Amino acid sequence: MFVTLLFLFVITLPSLANEATTLTSALETINSASDKTFADLLWIMIAAFLVFFMQAGFALVETGFTRAKNVANIMMKNMMDFGLGTIVFWAVGFGLMYGTDVFGLLGFSNFFLSDAILPDGSMDSWAYADWFFQAMFAATAATIVSGAMAERTKFTGYLIYTVFITALIYPIVGHWVWGGGWLADLGFYDFAGSTVVHSVGAWAGLIGTYILAPRIGRFVNGKVHQIQGHSVALGTLGVFILWLGWFGFNPGSTLGADPSFARIAVTTNLGAAGGAVAAMLFSWIRTGKPDLGYTLNGALAGLVAITAGCAVVSPGSALIIGMVGGIIMLYGTRFLEIVKIDDPVGAIPVHGFAGMWGTLAVALFAQAPYTTQFTGLFFGGTGYQLLIQSVGILAVFLWTTATAFLVFKTINKYHGLRVTEAEEINGLDLNEHGTTAYPEFFGVNDARSILDLDDEQEIELLKRGKLSIDLEMKP
Repeated sequence: MFVTLLFLFVITLPSLANEATTLTSALETINSASDKTFADLLWIMIAAFLVFFMQAGFALVETGFTRAKNVANIMMKNMMDFGLGTIVFWAVGFGLMYGTDVFGLLGFSNFFLSDAILPDGSMDSWAYADWFFQAMFAATAATIVSGAMAERTKFTGYLIYTVFITALIYPIVGHWVWGGGWLADLGFYDFAGSTVVHSVGAWAGLIGTYILAPRIGRFVNGKVHQIQGHSVALGTLGVFILWLGWFGFNPGSTLGADPSFARIAVTTNLGAAGGAVAAMLFSWIRTGKPDLGYTLNGALAGLVAITAGCAVVSPGSALIIGMVGGIIMLYGTRFLEIVKIDDPVGAIPVHGFAGMWGTLAVALFAQAPYTTQFTGLFFGGTGYQLLIQSVGILAVFLWTTATAFLVFKTINKYHGLRVTEAEEINGLDLNEHGTTAYPEFFGVNDARSILDLDDEQEIELLKRGKLSIDLEMKP
């Protein structure tokens, strides 16, 4: 049998060689319009697929950290901010982000990806690959907001917001930093998006939660009432998926098959691990128990924090950056409770506060031989880069909060942003979508809570803190 297989291999070898030559020629033709190699094209697409998978991670984290009666609503929002956001980013957002620069403020060309067809009629494959990768980032910025505004937002209002963040709010920031805009000219550095992606989503979510006001029963008589999510298992699985997807998010931002992506994967992983460990330890000290929710968000905060500087810091520095990110997330969560901002999944401290820290950390920990652009303050550099990073953070904060405020206020005035009190208590699944994720626990024909009270009685008891809001399933 071995001799037979060897004979077949020998006689087919010329044919295989011809096919390989044909494939190589085809690849050269495909990429003739770009200076990128096929390896670059392959790597950025693989990275984009990983970032796409993060959408599943966000959906599971948000679902696990919220109540069972709102699961279908959370899943629907994650589905549609990707679906609708992808179309809008293709039509408008990508052109504003990477089109021909206009005074350093925005791009203006390549709408509907028109530049992918070259004047000679050939196609630029790299243009498609680049758009696909960037579209995954736009979807990430959009979906962060759904967690911050969970359990009380109208689905239609959320769809309107999705159009604006993927068409305008995020692309403009992206142009400032990555599209050759004024922040890039100033020297602002954000390798993979601690500010460009994560803080944009967080600041938009902050404005949304402020306008919505807290969920019923969250803050009663000056006291903070914890509303437990329905599945730590789903939340944990979601964090692991996001952790995996981040190996496309950060290393993929090399935008090519650069060997440095191996080191970037290491710094990314250490940042996440540091955030998880620090959050666990500090929550243990604070509450007397190693809290799973804080630990999960600590890992995400570490990932967000290391995203800006993952290419310019050492592995040891990455660990420190991640650990500080996890601690900031924990105390940032407590700060939001003090000021009565209701963020059901912790999106604002994870993506906003940790994102700010990670962006500043670039100016503190950057060092040779990982970069020659500038040196961090802790390694002999000056405070100039720290000033530039601060300017970028402030500019993005002001732009995002101002535009998000205008968008959400307009939606709230002319359409309505929040569901009714009765709909919130009943759950958004049946009221907004006519379905439920757990039909065996919630009667399909009875969208009411399990207690035999009418809506007005339930609302009054919830507001007075006399009714538990943690028991969502029938025994």
